[in-house]
Amino acid sequence: MVSSTLSVATTPDLLRLLAVPVFAWAAVRDVKTRRISSRVWIPLAALGAVTLVWDALLAREAGPQVWAWEFLLPAAISLGFVVPIAYLFWWVGGFGGADAKALLVIALVFPAFPAYTLGSQTLPLTTTDAGAFSFTILTNAVLVGVLIPLALAARNALAGRIAPVMFVGWPVQTERVIDTHGKLLQTTEGLSRGGLDLDALRMYLRWRGLTLEAVRADPERYRDPATLPDEPHPPTDGAVGVTDARTDGGQRSESDGDRDAETDGEDPWGAAAFLADIEGTAYGTTPETLRDGLEVLSREETVWVSPGTPFLVPVFVGLVIALVYGDLLFGLFL
Repeated sequence: MVSSTLSVATTPDLLRLLAVPVFAWAAVRDVKTRRISSRVWIPLAALGAVTLVWDALLAREAGPQVWAWEFLLPAAISLGFVVPIAYLFWWVGGFGGADAKALLVIALVFPAFPAYTLGSQTLPLTTTDAGAFSFTILTNAVLVGVLIPLALAARNALAGRIAPVMFVGWPVQTERVIDTHGKLLQTTEGLSRGGLDLDALRMYLRWRGLTLEAVRADPERYRDPATLPDEPHPPTDGAVGVTDARTDGGQRSESDGDRDAETDGEDPWGAAAFLADIEGTAYGTTPETLRDGLEVLSREETVWVSPGTPFLVPVFVGLVIALVYGDLLFGLFL
């Protein structure tokens, strides 16, 4: 920051680089687990608060013009525009909680363009008139996010997989679904973007104490709600890699089967019973969606799945591009 008055990086700008490996780690973890602890963002928020105050002091010392144009304006855009955008998209469901928190942290840590001198070159290579670096990171992330569906489509096209959902997913072997994040892109009616959330599938199987292999081996048996367990197991949150989830295949005893006689015939797979028993909504899953997904998974050897690439990945890539090149959108219109 205050790049017009300094030829080397300021101490606050050097401290900001500490955020880069954290965002790299968060992006990798989000891909693997889709779970990021809120504790990750606390030290980064503290770093942002410290560097913001430090920048304010440096800008005041540099004079009124630097204070107004190189601190107040970008800080106002960053905190007054990027922060509300992050909150709004989280509120309407466009972002996950981790994505929104990441953007809030970026708005605080990177309010204005930093400057890093490497030999005769100063990075970023391009800047914008407003100087709001967090907004540059956001627009870069959006542009990178737009390229992901194109990359998926190219990958599928090269493999000869031409389908309506080729821009959002790819086919995987059904037995691998249990270790895959994302969403089923198939229903019993064909390919669709309204299929079963795979986290909800794992919740259901853990609740019943079943494996996907058992369901596929004998779907007729487990379609009968009389096989629901007397004491359901903890469904967890559906994350991949939970090792303490029981899969004993326990089922309801004969004596208990009559207590749900009125609903057994109306609740194939026990889908409604599962959703009524757990806390929350299992990622918005309905009994119909769960039943349909189980029917597909019990029949098909290969299914289309959307990986649901987390937004933290394009955010990290957008951050790296911003630090090296600057604003991609600004560069396109130069």
